[in-house]
Amino acid sequence: MSNYQLPDLKYDYGDLEPIITAEMLEIHHNKHHRAYVTKLNEALEEYHEAEKKKDAEKMVELQSAIKFNGGGHINHSIFWQILAPIKDGGGALKKEYSVYKAIEKDFGSFEIFKELLNSKSTVVQGSGWGWLGFSRQNKSLVIQTCQNHDLLSARGIFPIFCIDVWEHAYYLKYKNVRAEYIKEIWKILNWQEIENRYKKIIT
Repeated sequence: MSNYQLPDLKYDYGDLEPIITAEMLEIHHNKHHRAYVTKLNEALEEYHEAEKKKDAEKMVELQSAIKFNGGGHINHSIFWQILAPIKDGGGALKKEYSVYKAIEKDFGSFEIFKELLNSKSTVVQGSGWGWLGFSRQNKSLVIQTCQNHDLLSARGIFPIFCIDVWEHAYYLKYKNVRAEYIKEIWKILNWQEIENRYKKIIT
C-alpha cells in the first residue's frame, strides 16, 4: 500500500518572514505540497490495482499523474530542506564550504554563478524549477532548469539546491515579479544543508 506523507518543516510557517510570509508558506506546504502527496498516493493505489488486473492501458494512463505528483513531492521535499530562517543562519554562506569552492572553480566566481542561476530561473516558461546540480558524468556543478515537476535526477544530475518558480511559491507577495522573489530567496538559503548535500555526492 502506498503511503507517502507530507514532510514536517524544521521551522514554523512564520519563520521565513519577511522573505516568505506565513500565509505563503502555509498555503505552499500544507495545501499545494499536501495535494501532490495525496494525488500521488491515489495514483499509485490505482496503478497497483491495475497491475494486479494486468490492465496495461490503465497503468500507462496513470504514469503521467505519478510523474507529475511524485515529482512535485520530491522537488518540494528538497526545497523545504534547503531553506532556513535568517535567525538560524539562513543566507549565511561560508567561504570555507566545499560547495562554495566548487562554485568558484566551475563558474569563475560566486557572483557569476548567482547571476546565471537567477537569470535562468527567472525566464523559465510557465512553471518549473531552477537548480544547482552535480553532473555525475562531467564531475562538475551545473545549472539546470526543469519544467513543471520534472526531476533533475532523471537527467543523471544530483540535485544540490533549487528555487521553486511556480507562481504559487511567490505570487501572494511578489505578484508577477518573479525576479524579485528569486533575488530575495538567497537570504534564507540553508547553506549548511546545501553543503551537506554537496559533500554527500562527492564522497
